[in-house]
Amino acid sequence: MVEFTEWLKSQALESGFQSAGAVAAGPARTWESYSRWVEEGNHGHLAYLAEQRDLKRNLDALLSGAESVLAVALNYNQMVDRTPGRPWIARYALGRDYHKVIRSRLRRIGRLAEERSPGLRWRVAVDSAPLLEREWAQRAGLGWPGKNTCLIDSRRGSFFVLGFLILSHPLVPDQPSGGGCGTCRLCIDACPTGAIHPFGETWKVDARLCLSTWNIEHKGEIPAEIADTMGNWTFGCDVCQEVCPFNHPRPSQPDRAVVTDDPEVAADRTWPDLHHLAGISEEDWDRLTRGSAVRRVGWKGLQRNALINLQNQRGRGGGESPKPPGTG
Repeated sequence: MVEFTEWLKSQALESGFQSAGAVAAGPARTWESYSRWVEEGNHGHLAYLAEQRDLKRNLDALLSGAESVLAVALNYNQMVDRTPGRPWIARYALGRDYHKVIRSRLRRIGRLAEERSPGLRWRVAVDSAPLLEREWAQRAGLGWPGKNTCLIDSRRGSFFVLGFLILSHPLVPDQPSGGGCGTCRLCIDACPTGAIHPFGETWKVDARLCLSTWNIEHKGEIPAEIADTMGNWTFGCDVCQEVCPFNHPRPSQPDRAVVTDDPEVAADRTWPDLHHLAGISEEDWDRLTRGSAVRRVGWKGLQRNALINLQNQRGRGGGESPKPPGTG
């Protein structure tokens, strides 16, 4: 079991993941807390988070008879263009859609594992699956939850996304990650909408306020009080991570906040300016967003966000959020 575990983790690192860890299957320990978060309405209009609640109790919904989980982290940190007039896009969405990257790499590892251990069953899970990701990743040693609820690796920061390979074969579990933010509250004070709040002995993000919920997931008009806070953010928001000390290099920690050199993760397209995006045709939008996570916001959503960005730069002056051309 030791040899198989080490081989599996080495395959993950050779595939370009920045870290990999193993954890034994079992009930999700944070399910009660998650359930309370949903019951309080913190998921907002993200209905799937409530619909999947019971499925997240354990791994049976994903793989019957699961014995273990291989958790992996993919570094997406990179230099960004924060020039006014240009779209501000969350770093994770600058390269190829990470769902596609992670699934492809983990499926390859799953097939290799099956060859090595005939009869092995496995399932790949990214963030669309009913899985309490941060718990499993923390238990596998990949990081600990910060006040902004992002998983933080004390050595590398938080600019990474997670993937999981659920297996019917046991693995030698790694030590869970430990750490904390101490008295730091930079992310709390910097959040444009004040979405980060205490939650018992931990912290929560209220999706009803989070900009990423509004400028990615929300369909239709964005209320003026939210649009006013969007600033230049066209897709997502990195504010709570950009102010986090763990995402700033230190001479004593050269691995901290290392910029990725992974060609599938690094920025792979040139984004037009906001004026172009505000009136982009559906055909041009389709070409521009193929293979990109930005595609999730949709054609009209991207137009809407660019218009809000432009109006924020001019000084909004209140009122309704602007409407894309042809919407009345």
